Amino acid sequence: MGSKNKLKRFKENETFSNVIQPTREEITNKEFHLKGKWAKEFFKNDLPIVLELGCGKGEYSVGLAKMYPEKNFLGIDIKGARFWRGAKTAVEEEMNNVGFLRTQIELIDLIFAENEVDEIWITFPDPQIKYKRTKHRLTNTEFLQKYKKILKSDGVVNLKTDSEFMHGYTLGLLHGEGHEILHANHDVYKNEYSPEEVIGIQTFYENQYLEENKKITYIKFRVK
Repeated sequence: MGSKNKLKRFKENETFSNVIQPTREEITNKEFHLKGKWAKEFFKNDLPIVLELGCGKGEYSVGLAKMYPEKNFLGIDIKGARFWRGAKTAVEEEMNNVGFLRTQIELIDLIFAENEVDEIWITFPDPQIKYKRTKHRLTNTEFLQKYKKILKSDGVVNLKTDSEFMHGYTLGLLHGEGHEILHANHDVYKNEYSPEEVIGIQTFYENQYLEENKKITYIKFRVK
């Protein structure tokens, strides 16, 4: 994507009522203004809140929002020029139950209050295979504890990935730390028990992975 196009998307994001782009200082220096008030002040309702971490183009957030109009969805990514597509689609289709937040995922426990979130989706994250990059892996111990803090006591995390490494790493960690695995699947399109929200939405990149005959894996779990 050219820098001109990126700039245009950044500008357009600023006009979208469904996009929030706080500075790091706004989040870290004082109590973030929407913390504990996302449903009431951003979505203007009292419906459950579901996050998609590393939402990319926002296709999954928008797809889930269409599938579950009785829930609020918030796609989170540091790359605003990417989720511009999802935000624009939501505006054009007048969808009120999906929004986008431009920030770093490691700040989520400063952005959401304890027990404010009902569910988390992690879709096709970078597996960060090199050992030095483990601190950025979205299912490492540190991130799991952040999720536990903001999730309700019965809240769940979903991991959908094309990376066998990420799938295996996460399963091993969940078993080792005693978390509750609700569903684990090595090939969602060959499993009759795959939930509709797992196989009913396909992102641009997922379609590419499927064309390469990559298996798509899925884990649903509760952090204990």
